[in-house]
Amino acid sequence: MNQERSEIRDGMQITWDAAIQMDDGVVLRADIFRPVDAGRYPVIMSYGPYGKGLAFQDGYRTAWQSMERDYPDAVTGTSNAYANWEVVDPEKWVPHGYVVVRVDSRGAGRSPGYLCHNNHREQKDYHECIEWAAAQPWSTGKVGLNGISYYGANQWRAAATQPLHLAAICVWEGWHDNYRDGNRHGGILCTFRKNWQDMQVKTVQHGVGERGATSRLTGELACGPETLTNDELVSNREDMHHEMLSRALLTDYYKERSVDLTKVQVPLLSAANWGGQGLHARGNFEGFIGAASTQKWLEVHGGSHWAPFYTDYGVALQKRFFDYFLKGENNGWQDQPKVQLQVRHLDRYVLRYEDEWPLARTAWTSLYLDPHTLQLSDSRPQFVSTVQYRAMGKGVTFMTPPLSVDTEFTGPSSLTLIISSSTADADFFVVLHVFDPAGNEVTFQGALDPKAPLTQGWLRASQRKLEPDRSRPYRPFHSHDESQPLEPGVPYEVDIEIWPTCVVLPKGYRLGLTIMGRDYEHGLEQSTLSNMKNPMKGCGPFLHDDPVDRPSEIFDNIVTLHFDPERPATLLVPVIPERS
Repeated sequence: MNQERSEIRDGMQITWDAAIQMDDGVVLRADIFRPVDAGRYPVIMSYGPYGKGLAFQDGYRTAWQSMERDYPDAVTGTSNAYANWEVVDPEKWVPHGYVVVRVDSRGAGRSPGYLCHNNHREQKDYHECIEWAAAQPWSTGKVGLNGISYYGANQWRAAATQPLHLAAICVWEGWHDNYRDGNRHGGILCTFRKNWQDMQVKTVQHGVGERGATSRLTGELACGPETLTNDELVSNREDMHHEMLSRALLTDYYKERSVDLTKVQVPLLSAANWGGQGLHARGNFEGFIGAASTQKWLEVHGGSHWAPFYTDYGVALQKRFFDYFLKGENNGWQDQPKVQLQVRHLDRYVLRYEDEWPLARTAWTSLYLDPHTLQLSDSRPQFVSTVQYRAMGKGVTFMTPPLSVDTEFTGPSSLTLIISSSTADADFFVVLHVFDPAGNEVTFQGALDPKAPLTQGWLRASQRKLEPDRSRPYRPFHSHDESQPLEPGVPYEVDIEIWPTCVVLPKGYRLGLTIMGRDYEHGLEQSTLSNMKNPMKGCGPFLHDDPVDRPSEIFDNIVTLHFDPERPATLLVPVIPERS
């Protein structure tokens, strides 16, 4: 059945459901938005599973409403009729001389096939879509990839396949390590993917058909044209949660869905979110550091996960990058500093440029955990001692004295502990907080949760093994290739990675560290998003509550922290001095 049709609408030449045939015969469907004037234009492409026919306003209602309220410039200069979740708005790009191509990934939206995320088949599909777009008569042959989260993460893998006509990628809050960056934090299973697949993917799986949404623009079924039975839908998709639950260690399953950064050689703009604890931060920092590209830049912002991408700030940055690499414009990008930070203060962000990440002038500062005062101190403890806590309780919190001067913390942190457990394992949830002079916790806008702590880290003690060649004092790197159970009551050293953060704390404020065996909760009013299953209590949707992965007989345990002047428990933090 011929689904493809074209029209001129809102100043654009639009082709709906263009057919892109893959090497195995499956036909993927794409919407193409072009300038009306004939000619050849560079391409901005996205490929993903959220349904190109589902309007942002319909599929992600509360996220759209918050963007309208808090970021009005994100929704101005456009009719918003073509707005889709996490991809560019063609009304902001086509008049600027680009073709925008949106591809429904295999098994999603209007594209048939087996729905399996991030695997080799998806990477090959994306590669073929890039080369298809480059060969079209309306294309200059230069293709750039742009988009948020899923539409950012799969850019790493597509780039690693090295398509001949891929000219540049803009990875906005996109992970690249399928194990460490979001699915198994420190080895602990995150249940986000289960709820994500239920709430955001199954709802737009190809074949939902008449039970799903209808495109506001075409009147066609967003997941059609055919309607499959529930049994057919189930048999036509991978159960991600089951696959991850059955694989506690870093196996070929995760490796296939990750990227070899040495193969990412195209010009790169990697954009992270300070509040992206759980999914939308680590991959961008590590990807920027590890990518083989000789032309790479890092940008870091705050605010919600989706809105900054659409703001005047975000769009202008993206256009400067792509104008330089896809159009060859001499727009000054060649002089763009390698790192662009929105430095976070308690009440604002301040733009600052740097030359590298982590910052070369970082004063790596050791704060020692004092078991008697529960302080974070610059002095080692004087005596051997212990502190115990029940893992499923409130844990134990250590705090600095009130800061004597305004202090900036920007970069990754790490925590070294000597621990023992009453059972054969222990999960560590590490939280860095900010406390005001009155002792009240200060929370921050996270990528998804509006009341998030400063940053977090995780580790399963049985997966404490490090890769020495890849570890740094400020960022331990765990192999996750074997389980080393604990002998109850026997002390072990563990090094815990804490994800990068940024904040300038005023004099009188305190930095706090909480160690516990469960997810952080702020105890304040909870927030909700229409595309998320559960109310958010401080960690957004990134929870670790699967009872199979975390059986209570193991992880509802008693943990002992051991303190020794010769082997002190140490928090290493990145203090940034002012430029001289």
